[in-house]
Amino acid sequence: MQLTEIEKTEFRAFVVEERDDRYSGELQRRRVADLPSGDLLVRVFYSSLNYKDALSASGNRGVTKAYPHTPGIDAVGMVEKSGSNDFLEGDPVIVTGFDLGMNTPGGFGQYIRVPSRWALRLPDGLSMQEAMAFGTAGLTAALSVLRLTETLKPEDGRVAVSGATGGVGALAVAMLSKLGYCVSAISGKEQERDFLLNLGAAEVLPRKDFQDEERRPLHKGVFAGAVDTVGGTILVNLLKSMQPMGVVTCCGNVASPELHLTVYPFILRGVSLIGIDSQNCPIALRKNVWCKLAGEWKPDCLMNLSKEISMSDLPDSIERMLQGKLKGRTVVNLNA
Repeated sequence: MQLTEIEKTEFRAFVVEERDDRYSGELQRRRVADLPSGDLLVRVFYSSLNYKDALSASGNRGVTKAYPHTPGIDAVGMVEKSGSNDFLEGDPVIVTGFDLGMNTPGGFGQYIRVPSRWALRLPDGLSMQEAMAFGTAGLTAALSVLRLTETLKPEDGRVAVSGATGGVGALAVAMLSKLGYCVSAISGKEQERDFLLNLGAAEVLPRKDFQDEERRPLHKGVFAGAVDTVGGTILVNLLKSMQPMGVVTCCGNVASPELHLTVYPFILRGVSLIGIDSQNCPIALRKNVWCKLAGEWKPDCLMNLSKEISMSDLPDSIERMLQGKLKGRTVVNLNA
């Protein structure tokens, strides 16, 4: 079968390969014809680095089943070719989550081809760089904030955010503080205290204060709500520390996927634990949240939260992310 001109187009992609039971990534040349089927071909301008990308790049089979593979669960760019009535060539679009960058070649390549139902138009008021300063982390943080704001008002009390220097945590701190909430940022990085205060945190609490595995079923109720990004003992202690009718959102398990506690926070204080899944979030809800991110929820410090890198910087940044040495967001410029 003869290839069309667009199918012959070559582009750069960061490709992870398995060699002698080790995984490493490098920039390679690919053709559009190498991409999977889909009714939307997008030229990618920016992506971002997420923890799931770092796992994919290091051979985590729970994220990516087959290699060679191009990670990148986030992408923003222009529609190059559309087989959908919902998008025209030249439309700026965001694609995050679903299977992008997991088992479908992702945003660390200059082109992606995906089902059009995975995409949404870039909202007015949001540049491509800003969209990737948010990325999946911003969508996750915003979904958490949405669920909190449905129940809690700023005057109800303090809201805690764990993993506060990470992408989701930092954006949650910034968004909640912009909306008028008194935010208690929880972090194990004392050297980042000023960073968190500049995001709008009212106080910075040491992570070690929330790592006690004491079996008491309840602690003093000090928080009205919380955004937990790490799981494990920290989530347990946040749930135990909620005021009556407190609300906790949960979106991560970097500390642990296990939860060891009694039902007492739920049946004696009416605490709610709400799970946040941004990967398969319905497109209608995504559109609503992205419009908020482009408008009243966009932090004034958004671009100060991110560092821009080139594709050639990815190996070092991935290693630093796995070591817990990155803060905020890392935006990948596909044309740098």
